[in-house]
Amino acid sequence: MSHTLNVKAFFFNAKTDYLAYYKHFTLHLPQEATAKALLVTIKAENENFSFPENNLVFKINGLMVEGDTPLTTIIEKLGKQLQIDPANSYRSNNGLIINDDDFMKSYEILAPYMTAEDETYYKTLYALHYASETEKFDHSYIGDAILVLAHKMIEEGSIHKEAILKAITTPNSSLFDCEYENNLLLEEDHTTSINALKEMVLNDNDEQPSLLEMIRAHFGKEKKAPEKEEELVLQKARVYKDIESLEDKHIAYYAGIKKSNEKNISATIKSLGTKEIHFSRKNKLAGLSILKDNKDLALHKAGAIILDAYDSGAEVLVVEDEPTLDMFLKNFKHIENTIGRKINHLDFTSAKSFILQAQAIKAS
Repeated sequence: MSHTLNVKAFFFNAKTDYLAYYKHFTLHLPQEATAKALLVTIKAENENFSFPENNLVFKINGLMVEGDTPLTTIIEKLGKQLQIDPANSYRSNNGLIINDDDFMKSYEILAPYMTAEDETYYKTLYALHYASETEKFDHSYIGDAILVLAHKMIEEGSIHKEAILKAITTPNSSLFDCEYENNLLLEEDHTTSINALKEMVLNDNDEQPSLLEMIRAHFGKEKKAPEKEEELVLQKARVYKDIESLEDKHIAYYAGIKKSNEKNISATIKSLGTKEIHFSRKNKLAGLSILKDNKDLALHKAGAIILDAYDSGAEVLVVEDEPTLDMFLKNFKHIENTIGRKINHLDFTSAKSFILQAQAIKAS
């Protein structure tokens, strides 16, 4: 038995190409094939396709995959329409071969406090480092992997706890910029570890008051009171007024990580006889958890979600999480400034309000 796949593969050579491009392939691979075999097959059809022999990690449909991942696992999760990209397109030198100096640069942050076992463990986190969501918005971000290692070192009783915490908070884009998201095909959730590190920094008054003061000064500056106009928008938003001609609008649903309501919302949209708009950032986080620590980064993430829905054709954006909806509406002008675009003719509503309005329309 074999698999027939439709593959869109990334091509780029820094020596000859100004921009990256994609080529399409129809591939036939055996049942027992791996992710690496997929790349080897593309290479056999086009010699200009390149990938690394060592530390082989790359993206398929936006998720990080390691070379030894079974193809059957990939198909089960992603289907047979696949897009292949480098682990980090920004750092591509030749196809899937990237400049990975940043991985060891992050290693140096904790190198003085590591044991040989720590170093070995860090090198197993190569895929996790390149799966960091924050890095997409700030290329100077230190990466999720070094934070996961820091938590492990502290939990295992490192005598360098204070120095470790300082090291992972001193860079410009570090611990307090992390809103952990899984971008690995084989899912990993490190949210608890990341949040535990933040609590350590903010609560270790006796052990490191100077560090606490530094972090609070850098990240915890008192925010200005919202402008009257923004506050008025928020107050109106909390009413979640009915949207005019809802049944004639193209509707997108932002679920975030709360996926349990997706089928219900999709069925409700279908029942109205209108079009459901699908967009790629439907299940990404919107920056709410880092809003107080790094407002610009948070609103950049929020803007990426709103713009993705808008550019996909949405006229209404249904938002599952009401605190996130409040953030969108309260900071809407700031979000537009952050993304450098005006978002016109896009209505917002909560999932709860949307369902109630849809029920009222069907009952009338």
